[in-house]
Amino acid sequence: MVKIADLPSFDAADYLDSEEAITTYLNAILEENDDALLAEALGDISKARGIN
Repeated sequence: MVKIADLPSFDAADYLDSEEAITTYLNAILEENDDALLAEALGDISKARGIN
């Protein structure tokens, strides 16, 4: 059985490597209509662009 601690960590910013990827990600997040999720997504996008 695989333990959660043994799984690699996931960072969405690692996959936001183009404007198209960022746009697709942001559109999917906006469809959820969740303010907390949007705030986290904006952090992911900032991290992907090197803005901290």
